[in-house]
Amino acid sequence: MGFELPELDRKATQAEVEKALSKYRLFKYLTFEEREASITASSIPRYHGPTNQTSDQTAAIASYNVDEQEYRKRYCDYIERAVKRLPRMERFLIEERYMNDDSEYITDFAVYSHRFNPPISEGTYSKIRWKAFYKLALNLNVAVLKN
Repeated sequence: MGFELPELDRKATQAEVEKALSKYRLFKYLTFEEREASITASSIPRYHGPTNQTSDQTAAIASYNVDEQEYRKRYCDYIERAVKRLPRMERFLIEERYMNDDSEYITDFAVYSHRFNPPISEGTYSKIRWKAFYKLALNLNVAVLKN
């Protein structure tokens, strides 16, 4: 009785992991703009039939503001926990390349030649990154299996 790890589509899996990490950066480093209720009356008449439903704009907005902030916080915590489970080298690579607020402007070359001490080769960097992406994809449930 054996257990085999799934074979993943490298490009598609890498794209999914990078998309999750990009979403993390957006949630982590951009401020959340709360919605506000409109109190200005409209000059355009709106004709409605009976719907037997009442709407509470203020409650809907308050609920959105609370729920969206909680969702963003939980998503960031989820990603951070997944990255913390990685081995030291893989965790360092992911944090330096994908989780910083300025990671949109950092290249792979800058990471493997300047951030690692001592610097590592491009091939070693690629191997470490793929191992990290593989583990993150399975951990975050975004893995794309090869057909």
